[in-house]
Amino acid sequence: QVQLVESGGGLVQAGGSLRLSCAASGSIFAINRMGWYRQAPGKQRELVATITSGGNTNYADSVKGRFTISIDNAKNTVYLQMNSPKPEDTAVYYCYAYGAKVVPIRWSDYWGQGTQVTVSS
Repeated sequence: QVQLVESGGGLVQAGGSLRLSCAASGSIFAINRMGWYRQAPGKQRELVATITSGGNTNYADSVKGRFTISIDNAKNTVYLQMNSPKPEDTAVYYCYAYGAKVVPIRWSDYWGQGTQVTVSS
């Protein structure tokens, strides 16, 4: 199995900064893509940003220019640097990975438990 463990969430003031981390562990054969999604109360889960193992990134329009996603392939860890967050960024942030575990090799979507990010005005 593959486990994703997030860290770094919490309370931040609007205009400040916060960095989320997510480490994948377990019987990992390979990871193709990692990223972050978020879900605010009463809303559907939405994409924040994704990054491939090759470094190709994709961002939601709402976070472009403010958030930066990066990956450390050697550590199977993805980061989300949140600069100038806004109150509307308040949500539970979920780590995501598309990877394969060993024995047998099978590619699947994996999700973390989520970490709360609250942006105060």
